Amino acid sequence: MDKKCFIIMPISDQEGYEKGHFNRVYKHLIKPACEKAGFLPIRADDENITNYIVIDIIRKILDADLVLCDLSAKNPNVLYELGLRQAFNKKSVLIKDFKTNRIFDIQGLRTIEYDDKLRIDEVEIAINSISKSLNDTYECDLDEINSLIQLLAIKPATIPNNIEISKESSLILESLTDISNRLNNLEKKELSSTGDAAQKIYDINKYKIAIGEEIFDGQGNAIGKLADVHSDAIFVKKNNKIIKIMKSDPAYAKFDNLPF
Repeated sequence: MDKKCFIIMPISDQEGYEKGHFNRVYKHLIKPACEKAGFLPIRADDENITNYIVIDIIRKILDADLVLCDLSAKNPNVLYELGLRQAFNKKSVLIKDFKTNRIFDIQGLRTIEYDDKLRIDEVEIAINSISKSLNDTYECDLDEINSLIQLLAIKPATIPNNIEISKESSLILESLTDISNRLNNLEKKELSSTGDAAQKIYDINKYKIAIGEEIFDGQGNAIGKLADVHSDAIFVKKNNKIIKIMKSDPAYAKFDNLPF
């Protein structure tokens, strides 16, 4: 499949939904709908681990042939990413479950609804509707309403080819780049010093997390770097201290490797 559809949706568990609910939505509804329409679905956690995952996500939001956005649960990160896509007036398809109220700011845009209970018969109907909308949106003229930008007749944002910055800004950027390179080198040295352990990757919830990789609390707050994994607990390193976190701890279920 040459056409790519970037999926904007809740990734971690959301309040008011069963654990793993949105993974099931992706697996049984969104992914089949994209494939039926001839698109390769790409979700943020499908990507390889990288220190620049946020930058990579933003690039895919802007460059994808199409974006499918699930507004269910009104997740702030989802709305922020949709805002980026709409600022550039890029084509998007919006969906939400029945239990989520319409969002006032974008209620003028068509939104396909699906049954959050994911009943087989309802899912099949939703797959067909979403698939058709993906194809229709992809094929539609640029003059079609895809965002608030068009509704308000605002000139969409653009990415300039050449950007001129002041000498002071240039020095700051050079310093930040140097600091970033130094930190990356330190991390590489720390990982290499642990030998084979640095190559181990573990399944924590639904995420592949390597020894030495940063762990977050599901809200973008850093917990520490993964140091070791036992059958009943994990160990993270923060501020040169090793912290033991039991897998039975409710907080453990929210851990991921996404800094947002």
